[in-house]
Amino acid sequence: MPDDFSSRSFFTDKIALITGSGRGIGKAIALHFARLGVDVVINFFRNRAPAEETARAVEALGRRALLVKADIGDLNQLDQLFSLTEQTFGGLDFYIHNAASGYNRPAMEQKPKGWEWTMNINARPLLFGAQKAVPLMEKRGGGAIVSITSAGSTRVLPDYVVVGASKAALEALTRYLAVELISKNILVNAISPGVVATDALTHFAAMESKENILNKFIELVPARRLVDPEEVAELAAFLCSPAARSIVGQTIVVDGGFSLPMPR
Repeated sequence: MPDDFSSRSFFTDKIALITGSGRGIGKAIALHFARLGVDVVINFFRNRAPAEETARAVEALGRRALLVKADIGDLNQLDQLFSLTEQTFGGLDFYIHNAASGYNRPAMEQKPKGWEWTMNINARPLLFGAQKAVPLMEKRGGGAIVSITSAGSTRVLPDYVVVGASKAALEALTRYLAVELISKNILVNAISPGVVATDALTHFAAMESKENILNKFIELVPARRLVDPEEVAELAAFLCSPAARSIVGQTIVVDGGFSLPMPR
């Protein structure tokens, strides 16, 4: 096994499927893996233009990119995503479940549609995607599954009830899958980023400038800075490497200390 977990000798010619990888954290993960020598399946649902841009960037790094439009909340489309991956690459090494959505409302105002939509995109694809990913990984001697969760899985955030519940389910699935799949040489873990510097932050306060929103979040972080998407990508790569072989079923927090202080 390589001494350096990011060694190209390990990652070269591996294959990664990353959901929601057209922009934000997913894009950062796709590009980081491509720099390490990995071919990438880029998944998007609504926003084709940024996904195409990500695919071109992967190819500019000398790696193959497969661009697939799929609503992973739809089991038929999720199946098609993995089928196209197998048809194109013949197998899979890394499955990164990053895509997320949700209806932000108070618990007393939530509706069944919001619950089903959020659970079907945020939690269900980890389980049923793993069922599709595992046979493809077994062809290649093992692999890794990493999902992106959030602090809302354990902390109560405003209007976050269904997203928080879906992320808690995601972390529970991570533990169950990890125990079941470690015998197949497949590592399963999750990453819980804190406040990440992406365009998604603007959705929390549409009436304020992006600069004001960022400054407000930074004040809450002991490190006095936001998490960079590249930091999440680096951790994802580490969790897919031999250096993480004894990390099984864990949720790794990378948040600059955001979750540590008590509220003032």
